[in-house]
Amino acid sequence: MLISSNYFVAALIGFILFISEQGSGYSLFTFLFGGIMGAVFVFSFFSFSKSIDVAGTALSTLSSRISLFIPVILSIIFFGESPTYPQVIGFAVTGLTIYLFYLSLRRDKTKTITLKDYGYLIVLMIGIGIADFSMKIFQQTQPIIEKQFFIFSIFFFAFIYSFGVIMFKRIPFNKKTVVSGAVLGIPNVFSSVFLIGALESIAAILVYPVVNIGIILLTAVLAFLIWKESLNRTGIISLITGLISIILLTL
Repeated sequence: MLISSNYFVAALIGFILFISEQGSGYSLFTFLFGGIMGAVFVFSFFSFSKSIDVAGTALSTLSSRISLFIPVILSIIFFGESPTYPQVIGFAVTGLTIYLFYLSLRRDKTKTITLKDYGYLIVLMIGIGIADFSMKIFQQTQPIIEKQFFIFSIFFFAFIYSFGVIMFKRIPFNKKTVVSGAVLGIPNVFSSVFLIGALESIAAILVYPVVNIGIILLTAVLAFLIWKESLNRTGIISLITGLISIILLTL
């Protein structure tokens, strides 16, 4: 129920943003595009859950963060964005940061990962990468006045799809899970809104790496402040390389 309540709240907020913003527009194409991406969002969510089961949290987190290279590469290919030399170095440092972050999270070093498990990780990476790139596609091809409608469409369809899966699998209702999902729906929708907003004025080859490294840095800080989780040496190094990569990417 967590995923369904998550998308329900996100869709509700998206709808409120849509009807409250003067001059908001809508079109059938944007609605259908949102429907396709809603399916990708749900697919990515279940892929992440499955990946954690078979490969663990560390590898799943690594796969989800490495997905940033998909929208970056596609933005270079399809929209003609070209990185500077410092940004190329920044991309390399970004990859190093993600790998170091994975090492800092890794706990079970005896777990054997099969070829099938890696298949789940690859599917997860592709799913999240495509979901992120959809924001760039919308920003480049559709009127920006339809942004709020696009966000609403994504989460509306994601709620419909996820609720259908829950009903089909007869997943039991859990009040705590529903509340947790509802709370997560708030940052979920606003992250998409802000991502499109950032892509309006900043190149995608800068936005995606900075956002992903920012998530790593924020996760580490919140884990320390809320759960008092201290970073090991590798984790500290990953934070330092993360900051270096952001500096290089902005040059």
